[in-house]
Formats: sequence, C-alpha cells, structure tokens
Amino acid sequence: MPAETTPDGRYIIVRGRLWRASNPEIPARERDELVAELMDARRAVGAALRSDDPDAEKVARARVHAAKVGLGERGPVWWDDGAPDYNRHLVKNTPYAEQ
Repeated sequence: MPAETTPDGRYIIVRGRLWRASNPEIPARERDELVAELMDARRAVGAALRSDDPDAEKVARARVHAAKVGLGERGPVWWDDGAPDYNRHLVKNTPYAEQ
C-alpha cells in the first residue's frame, strides 16, 4: 500500500507524522542510484550494529544521511515558494491538519 501524501506532495504521512518526500524533479536514473545507495547504506548500518562496530556504524549512518540529502528528504527543502518545512511534525500541529 503506497504511503499517504499531503496534497502538495511534499510529505508522506506515517502514523500521523509528516516525513519529507523525495524531490520529484530528480531524474529517474539519479533517483534510482540514490535509492540504491540508501538501501546499501541501511544494510551497512545493520551489519555494523550486528558486529558491534561503532566506527563502521558511523560511516554507514553518514552514507544514509548523504543519500537522503541527495533525494531531498533532508537538508535544504526542494521547493522554492518559501513555505516552511514541517518534516517530522505531527500532522495535527501543522496547516496540513485542515486539509
């Protein structure tokens, strides 16, 4: 089941919380590469945790962050109309509660 999104497509809604969606303007090939890197990095986090390797975990988490920034899910917002970022806010505490 696809995640529910806000009407403007800027966020997905998970358990009543807004999470910034990927930038829809990223070309498909670049998006695919970033998603593949994100998944590899997440697997590396899991492997580091299972092997109790804090240094490897730190590197893997940095890779996750970089991939998410590349996708537009973290870092500067990808929209340019000056609207604030409600990432990680509860929907009920944002203007999206009225939509």
